Amino acid sequence: MARTGQQLRRRTAAAIGSRSTPDTAAVARGRSGRLRYWFDNSMSRGTPALIAWLAATTAVLIVVFALFTALLGLRPGHGLIYNLFYALLHALDPGTVGGDTGSWQFLLTMLVLTIAGLFIMSALIGVVSAGIDNRIANLRRGRSRVVETGHTVILGWSHAVFTIVRELAVANESRRRPAIVILADKDKPEMEDELHAKVPDLRGTRVVCRTGSPIDVADLALTAHAAARSIIVLSPDADEPDTAVIKTLLALTHGGDGEAPIVAEIQESGNLEAGRLVGAGRAALIDMRETAARLIVQAARQPGVAAVFTQLFDFEGAEIYFVDEHPFAQATYGQAQLSFMASSLIGVIDVDGTASLNPAADEIIGGRTLIVVAEDDANFESPILGAVRVDERAFSEDATSETASASSLLIGWNRSAEMIVREMDGNALPGSTLTLLTSFGTPAFPPLQNLIVSHEACRTTDRAVLERHVHPGLDQIVVLCYSDDLPVQEADARTLVTLLHVRDILGDNGPAVVTEMLDDHNRQLAEVADVDDVIVSDLMLSLMMSQLSEDPRLVPVFADLLGGAGADIYLRPVGDYVRIGTATSFGTLVAAASRRGETAFGYAAEGEVPIINPAKSETFLIDDRDRLVVLANG
Repeated sequence: MARTGQQLRRRTAAAIGSRSTPDTAAVARGRSGRLRYWFDNSMSRGTPALIAWLAATTAVLIVVFALFTALLGLRPGHGLIYNLFYALLHALDPGTVGGDTGSWQFLLTMLVLTIAGLFIMSALIGVVSAGIDNRIANLRRGRSRVVETGHTVILGWSHAVFTIVRELAVANESRRRPAIVILADKDKPEMEDELHAKVPDLRGTRVVCRTGSPIDVADLALTAHAAARSIIVLSPDADEPDTAVIKTLLALTHGGDGEAPIVAEIQESGNLEAGRLVGAGRAALIDMRETAARLIVQAARQPGVAAVFTQLFDFEGAEIYFVDEHPFAQATYGQAQLSFMASSLIGVIDVDGTASLNPAADEIIGGRTLIVVAEDDANFESPILGAVRVDERAFSEDATSETASASSLLIGWNRSAEMIVREMDGNALPGSTLTLLTSFGTPAFPPLQNLIVSHEACRTTDRAVLERHVHPGLDQIVVLCYSDDLPVQEADARTLVTLLHVRDILGDNGPAVVTEMLDDHNRQLAEVADVDDVIVSDLMLSLMMSQLSEDPRLVPVFADLLGGAGADIYLRPVGDYVRIGTATSFGTLVAAASRRGETAFGYAAEGEVPIINPAKSETFLIDDRDRLVVLANG
C-alpha cells in the first residue's frame, strides 16, 4: 500500500512536471509575440518611427564601440567622451576611417564600426527619401485640408468649370488674395493641368484643387466650405445627376455649418422642390433644361438677343447691380430712368424680394431697391434727378406691329426640345405651324394649343431633305444638337453641317437661324455659316451660376428675365422710337421707349454686336436697319 502511494505521488509529480514545461514555452512565445507585435506597430507609424529606430540603433552602436575602445585601451590617452565622439564620426562619415592611425586592433575596430554605420546611413537615406516621396504623393493627391476664408468653393467637375473659373477670376480682380477651391472625384494634377491649359490667365486668383467626393462630409471638410463666400455645385455626368446634387446639398447643410449661399444645377424640373427642401433656404437652383429652352426660344423670336444675354451674364463690361440708397422715394420710374448718365435703370426689387423689371413709367419707386446695368460698381455714379437732356422733337409717332411667328422649322431633338416646343406654342398665334425634322430620339409633344406640328424622321444633314423644308417663307428656324444620343464633338459636327446647308439654301434672304451648341469652341466655327444666334447652353448656365455665386439677389432678376410672365428682351426697329436719319442721344431713345411703356438699355447697329448700357450722352445716327434693345411686357 505504501509503495502504491509513493508510485502515485511520483506519477503526479511527473504529470505536473510534464505540464509545466509546455506552459513555460507558451509564456515565452507569448512574450516574444507581444514584443514583435509592439515592434511591428511602431514600425507601421511611418517615417518618423523608422528614423527613431535608426537613431536608437546608431546610438547603441556608438556606445558599444566607444566602451570597447576605452576599456581595452585601443586609443591610449583618450577618455570615454572622446571615444564616443570619435565613434560618432565613424558611424556617420565612412571617410573618417581614412585618417585613422594606431594599432591594428584599433584600426580593425574602427573599420567594423564604419561598415556598420554605412549600412545604417544607407537605410536612413532610403527611409528619408521614401518619406519625402510619400509626402509629395499625398500632396499631389490633394487630401490636405484647405485653410482659406472668403473663398469660392466649386463642388464637382464638368466643362462648365472652366467658364466659371474664368468669370470668377474677372470678378475677383478687385479683391485681396482671392481664392477658388475645387473638390471633385478626379486626380488633382489632372485638374490642375486642364485648368492651366484652358484658363491660363487667372488674374491673381489662386485655384486650389482637392480630390474627394462632394457627397462625403469628410471630403467636404477639406474645402473649408463653412468659411467660404459662396458655393457652386455642378451637375455631374452620371445616370442620375440630380440625385448626386441633392446629396451634396444634404452634406453641405446637415450640420448647419456656415451660411454661404449655394448655387446648384438641376437637370429635371421635377427635382427642384426636393432641392429647395434640402437647400435650407441657402440654395439657388437653376433648372438647366428649362433655362436653356427659354434662351433658345427668346433667341429664335429676337435675333441678336443671345449676345445681349451673354453681355449681361458675364463679368466683362456691363452687368447687373443693385442700388439700395437713392433719392427717388417720391420719383416715378420714368423720372429715375433719366437720372443716370452712365447707367441704365431696368427695374426694382419689391419689399418681398420679387423683381419687377420694366415697371410702369408713372409708378412711384418709394424705398425699393433699384436694379441697374452698369460698367463697374466700384465707381458707381450718384444719380441726379432730371440729369438727362431729352430732345422730344426727335420722337417718332410710327410703330411697326409685330406678330408671333406663323411658321417655324425645328431641326434636331434632345430632352430640352419638349420645353422649347411648349414655349414656342405659348408665343404663337392659333393656327401657326411647326415642322420637326429628326435623326435621333423619339419626339414626345406636350399638349399644344396654338401650334400644328408635323414630324418627319430623316437624315437632318441630307441636303435633299433640307431643300424640301427650308425656304425663305419660314418665320424662324431652330437647329438643336443631338446631345442625348451622340458625343459632344460629333453632335456639334452634325449641327455645323446642317447649318452650312441651311444657310446655303436660304442665301441672303430668309428667317433668323438660331442653333444650339454644346462646346463653346465650336461657336466660332458656326459664325462661318452666318448664324443669327448661337446658344451654347453650358456657357450661358455657367455665366449665370458665376453671377449668382457673387450676388444671390440676382435670383429673382433672372427668374423674371427668363420666365414666361415677366418682361422679355426685344431688339426692335429704332425707327419705332425716333425719326430715321436724325442724330439722337441715347438719353432721348430711353425717354422715347419709356413713353411706350418700355425700358431701353442698349443699341444694336446693323451687323454689329449690341452695345449694352451706352452713356446717355452718346449719339447715334439713326438707321432704319438698327435696333433698340428694350425690356417690354409682351
